Amino acid sequence: MTAERAYAEVERLTRRRARNFAYGIMVLPREKRRAIAAIYAFARRVDDVADGDLESEEKRRRLNELRAQLDAAPGDDAMLVALDDARTRFPIPRPALEALVEGGLQDLDQARYATFDELHGYCTKVAGAVGVACVAVYGSDDVQRAKTLGIALQLINIMRDVREDWELGRVYLPQDELSSFGVSEDDIAARNVSPAWHALMTFQAERARAYLADGLGLLHSLDSRSALCVSTFAGLYRATLDRIEARGFDVFDGPPRLSTLTKLRIVGQGLW
Repeated sequence: MTAERAYAEVERLTRRRARNFAYGIMVLPREKRRAIAAIYAFARRVDDVADGDLESEEKRRRLNELRAQLDAAPGDDAMLVALDDARTRFPIPRPALEALVEGGLQDLDQARYATFDELHGYCTKVAGAVGVACVAVYGSDDVQRAKTLGIALQLINIMRDVREDWELGRVYLPQDELSSFGVSEDDIAARNVSPAWHALMTFQAERARAYLADGLGLLHSLDSRSALCVSTFAGLYRATLDRIEARGFDVFDGPPRLSTLTKLRIVGQGLW
């Protein structure tokens, strides 16, 4: 498979599976856009295996195989071909890609997090690593803020996906914080949007916003089009968080949807 065909496939995947992300990367120059799409496709593959219906040991085998393929010839797998080519064009660090696999493996072994420190370690693997991989494409060396921004987006995902994660047998909200605010897992199962739940989620939202504000310091080290890309998808995540809050943190009926008009407005704000 040619690199051109492989890139076309990962870009189609990004548009289909990550529409918010696609709105951000569409403003990048072609070579950078394709490389970011290849990184997304790799992360998507990890998630699909970890969250899929296969038996745990088969998931583990496939994730370990995916890690080994980072050092092998890509064959005819479009995602691997695109990623391999992107890694020849940009200094995408292998440890960041490995960390994504480690995060997927962690999902097979751990479904609860005692404290935020524990959760932070997980978020660093599954989202901070995406930031580290992408910042190499953007052309900045501000790895710490890229990692912080990735963690911020993951914290918003955790709030958004409470119901979906519960159905997968996972609770990412730290156990000590659930207890501190008087929220039980029975409340999650019952979709109980109580005052205690509202207080807990308000606390989660404030922390996510703090991480987002810190991570957006990355913009100062980016060229204009990369900064527009990052500010666009960060703006889309911020708008999602605003919608969650406006709904009183009732996330049990599914994630809020942003209209095409809202997305275009956020792109326009970034241009301004």
